[in-house]
Amino acid sequence: MIQFYKILKEYVRPYKKYVSWAIILNILSAILNIFSFSMLIPILRILFKMSDKVYEYIAFSPDMSWKEYGNTIMNNIYWWINQTSDSIGGSWTLFILCMFLGIMTLFKTLSYFASSAVMVPIRTGVVQDIRRKLYRKILDLPIGFFSQERKGDIIARITGDVSEIESSIMSTLDMLIKNPILIIIYFLTMLIISWQLTIFTILIVPALGWIMGVIGRKLRRQSTEAQELWSDSMSLVEETLGGLRVIKAFTAEKDINKRYNQITEDLKNKVAKVSIRQASAHPVSEFLGTVLIMIVLWFGGTLILSDSSSIDAATFMFYMVILYSIINPLKDFAKATYNIPKGMASVERVDKILKAENTIREKKNAIAITEFKDSIQMQDITFSYSKHKTILKKLDFSIKKGHSVAIVGESGAGKSTLVDLIPRFYDVNSGVISIDGVDIRDLKINDLRKMIGYVNQEPILFNDTIYNNIAFGVENAKAEDVIAAAKIANAHDFIMEKEGGYQCNIGDRGTKLSGGQRQRISIARAILKNPPILILDEATASLDTESERLVQEALIRLMSNRTTIAIAHRLSTIKNSDEILVMSDGKIVERGKHDELIALKGYYKRLNDMQSL
Repeated sequence: MIQFYKILKEYVRPYKKYVSWAIILNILSAILNIFSFSMLIPILRILFKMSDKVYEYIAFSPDMSWKEYGNTIMNNIYWWINQTSDSIGGSWTLFILCMFLGIMTLFKTLSYFASSAVMVPIRTGVVQDIRRKLYRKILDLPIGFFSQERKGDIIARITGDVSEIESSIMSTLDMLIKNPILIIIYFLTMLIISWQLTIFTILIVPALGWIMGVIGRKLRRQSTEAQELWSDSMSLVEETLGGLRVIKAFTAEKDINKRYNQITEDLKNKVAKVSIRQASAHPVSEFLGTVLIMIVLWFGGTLILSDSSSIDAATFMFYMVILYSIINPLKDFAKATYNIPKGMASVERVDKILKAENTIREKKNAIAITEFKDSIQMQDITFSYSKHKTILKKLDFSIKKGHSVAIVGESGAGKSTLVDLIPRFYDVNSGVISIDGVDIRDLKINDLRKMIGYVNQEPILFNDTIYNNIAFGVENAKAEDVIAAAKIANAHDFIMEKEGGYQCNIGDRGTKLSGGQRQRISIARAILKNPPILILDEATASLDTESERLVQEALIRLMSNRTTIAIAHRLSTIKNSDEILVMSDGKIVERGKHDELIALKGYYKRLNDMQSL
């Protein structure tokens, strides 16, 4: 529960004014409820003629104590009832009291409604804040975090787990403000009516509460397991959507369906257990509440029948009404012992992302950089994703401004990892990467990344228009600049053939475009950004010959007057590079121009001969 209150303190604080209004309205609602129920005493006395006592009017005095003042009010009310009954009759007096009861109840219900209405902005606002914070954290976390997590699991946390927090925790927020107020005010009223009965009641309640606690303790663990199974199902759905071609090509529909059926079967069984335990909250609390009423009714009735009680039958009935009223908020607390642990299981899963450490940190006095003047230097670079295997080993090289450097080697040699270090997607374990003599860890991250353009082997496009994909990340991009970038990228002609032209939506990940078209959109985006440093990660590796020709022409225009680092498998695309680095097992084994490397008759020549063959 401590963690639960920490969550409320963190997220509810911006909504303090709504909480204040909720407290005021709930206090008003409880007080009006007490006064409306208090009308039962004179009504019962009139109906059943329980008292023949004659009341005299007592004048108020400023010297009275609070107790005397209260007794005087009650005395004068009964005096007025007797006077009214004598003058207009008991029936009309009863009618007036019933009307007063109805008016008080109306104001009570209006206050109750208003107290619930002011909680709506808190509930919806807190859930929105959690979603925004979670999404912002996802954007802030380094790429390395997501390489260790399943995308489907992350999607499940930002959707299913946040929804569970809303339904299990935020739905109890109104109860957590309202019920303590009701319980305190009703409890004080019960003490005023009969402290003996109230003490007897207090002795019984903890035992009933303990029974509810025993039933609810297992729910949190079961809820965590259910949410993990939900994540597994989301991960499998995400993998299925991404790999449908492979599934169909290998006729593996039955196998993948069997896996999904097993996960959903386990999820169904676990959710069923949680739901059954949660559904038991109402009947169990209802029964225990009835047991409490039975015991107090027996004890109080015994006192009244023995003529040794400090209250009469009408007041005892009023006491029982208040006691019954206090049971409802207590039952709500019992439900909370089910709902809150269920929601806390989701909070723990969401917190795994929110509290994840961002290892890519910007220094407090980071240096701003606006232009690239001289060179990129890599000195004694070592890097590994884990302690078990070193990916890059003692790399040293530099890239002069305006030069193009190509990196080749077998898969797993560390080529993509190397270029990912330059924009600080990861930080080196040892060594220094510097731009113009300044360690990139001393630079502002946004400034560093604004200087770098990226064109990947698999173009990363968004479910938006062609125009917005080209202008992505460029503030206040002009239409003529977008069109000019598309023309340079050999994309303008096919764009104009699309229905809607630049406003054509390209679908999820650009599925409405061919591979070559997607790549040219990606190149146009890099051209519009106009970065001084360009990274090409096998930008033509997956294209057919015609698409490769068009993309290569666009790349040549893009690389003009820029410092370029190109990862390539097709050696024909990098022959004119100023320098070629040949990597193997995380090391640079050869370096030089194309002809120089061929003359060495080493690793590079072997790669070249294999491709020629």
